[in-house]
Amino acid sequence: MKVTGSCHCGAIAYEAEVDAERVVICHCTDCQKLTGSAYRVSVGTTRQQLVVRHGVPAIYVKTLDRGARRAQAFCSACGSPLFTYDVDHPEALGLRVGCIDQRRGLRPVKQIWCQSALPWSMDVHDLPRTARE
Repeated sequence: MKVTGSCHCGAIAYEAEVDAERVVICHCTDCQKLTGSAYRVSVGTTRQQLVVRHGVPAIYVKTLDRGARRAQAFCSACGSPLFTYDVDHPEALGLRVGCIDQRRGLRPVKQIWCQSALPWSMDVHDLPRTARE
């Protein structure tokens, strides 16, 4: 599936081919902190399938407990998280679904790191809803 995306302020824009069958919700504590939310949603692609049309993402590298180094690409102007990759194996990327224009068509197929999930995040179905606030 071809997608386009950008950061919140528009300083960085890209297009990519993604595999819509590789949309994942991650509940790990790193994703919670990096998003300031309960979880993060990503979709798989490769470095060859991503074309940054303008702007240059900033990179933050987090060394995980097991020693792997995860690069987090984001906009240095507005802070929008754009994609991630393993520093030692940088070909596989995880695009952050929230920055993709076609995000409505990217339904998660699995959840990972569920032992870190905030208990309420697994079921918000019964919460009151409004179309706009």
